[in-house]
Amino acid sequence: MTVYLIRHGETDYNTQKRYQGQQDIPLSAKGRAALHRADFTPALVYVSPLQRARQTAGILFPGVEQLPVEDLKEMNFGSYEGRVYVKMENDPDYLAWVEENAHSDHPDGERKADFCARSCRAFSRVMEDALRRGLDQVVIVAHGGTQMSVMEHFALPHRPYEQWHTGNGCGHMLDAAPWTSEHKLRWLGTVCYADREVAR
Repeated sequence: MTVYLIRHGETDYNTQKRYQGQQDIPLSAKGRAALHRADFTPALVYVSPLQRARQTAGILFPGVEQLPVEDLKEMNFGSYEGRVYVKMENDPDYLAWVEENAHSDHPDGERKADFCARSCRAFSRVMEDALRRGLDQVVIVAHGGTQMSVMEHFALPHRPYEQWHTGNGCGHMLDAAPWTSEHKLRWLGTVCYADREVAR
């Protein structure tokens, strides 16, 4: 079984360097145009219910059934959502949160540790469902944070969260052979289904 973890395409919030979190932001016109059909067709695609993920899945895998998984959503950034990073550089609460590497609470949002635990539980449920269905390919289209959480926890070789970052429309391909015995995935490489200019 091969697993594909793919980040959604570019949105206006991405180019404006805003926190998106769980705001339901669509792909931008540029983001849609940059994406291209994947080179394979899975039986189904597991998706975050947010429209940027669903739109991406529809372009990469046209006509393929989408199965929304609520807990694949991005981190809830609370009051930071919609705000531009650089415009908060003098906000003491924001600076304190950055200093804590996102481990402290967001204003009315989600702690990084809780988000990572949620993402990993959702991924485990997806894997169980895929095994029950006898799928050869497990495709998840979600978010950068979701992707990094899952990779940090399950991927071999181990790398810290930030080192698993990919551009919009890109992701990781993994071999699920170690899953049943170790609950781990062997990293095979990156994949990208967006023009290089956007997928940065």
